This record gives sequence, structure tokens and C-alpha cells, in this order.
Amino acid sequence: MVMKEIRDTLKEWKRVLKITRKPDREEFEMSAKVTGAGILIVGAIGFLIHVIANLLATSGI
Repeated sequence: MVMKEIRDTLKEWKRVLKITRKPDREEFEMSAKVTGAGILIVGAIGFLIHVIANLLATSGI
């Protein structure tokens, strides 16, 4: 039973790898820009939460 599941999983991986392709330069650059923007946005939100928490902690509220 376990061997059949492993075999099926390997077949699925093989099928996925057959249809994938290397991105061209334009597609890669777009993915990198979107990923970088997402990281910056999440970091900015985290920084703002940190600053607000510190302000609230020092003000005694």
C-alpha cells in the first residue's frame, strides 16, 4: 500500500516536471519585482506595528 502511494507520487512529480519550463528573462524579472515588493510591504507593516507597540508601551496606555 505504501509503495503504491510512493509510486503514484513519483509519477505525479514526473508529470509536473515534464510540463515545466525555464522562465524567460522578462518573466523572471517580473516575478522578482513582485516578490521584492511583497517582502517590502510585509516588512513595512511589521515595522509599523513594532513602532506603534513601542509608542503605546512608553506612553503607559
